[in-house]
Amino acid sequence: TLTMMGLEVEGIEPVAPPFSKVIVAEIVSTMRHPNADRLKVCQVLTDVAQEPLQIVCGAANARTGIKVALAQIDAILPGAFHIKKSKIRGEDSFGMLCSAKELGLAEESDGIIELDQDAPIGKSIREYLQLDDAILEINLTPNRGDCLSVLGISRELAAICQSKIVMPVVENSVVTLSDAKIINLE
Repeated sequence: TLTMMGLEVEGIEPVAPPFSKVIVAEIVSTMRHPNADRLKVCQVLTDVAQEPLQIVCGAANARTGIKVALAQIDAILPGAFHIKKSKIRGEDSFGMLCSAKELGLAEESDGIIELDQDAPIGKSIREYLQLDDAILEINLTPNRGDCLSVLGISRELAAICQSKIVMPVVENSVVTLSDAKIINLE
């Protein structure tokens, strides 16, 4: 449809790399690993009706009460990394708490992903963070200035598909002098 409108689609790429079996979980308790200084043994709730899972984690920000991304046993992460039940320094680990880097969402990461407190336990991270979307790269010709924005392309698609546009809700905000950054170029 975009091509027929005169908008050449040069590329389509996913928002996030493929990975599976990664869900929202909550750390309900942490304790220092008995055989390692930098590791923690975390009890992680994956579903309200189930018992917590034990996960050994080395992230400094792993603490009680936060919602995190948990790669379950048999999960496949970017780079064909398979998650298995393992024993880390004598303690069983039934999955892995993930950083944004381990999920391919960032180049660098300081620790595991911390999610909002309202994140539903057990929900797929792909669904919760809306990662099953695609980025379209569109090549515009100079005569299509009306399509230099998402809204412009939406208008064109709505006209061709005979549908309505759902306008985004934008809250008005007032910028004050105290909010603005003043740069002195002298």
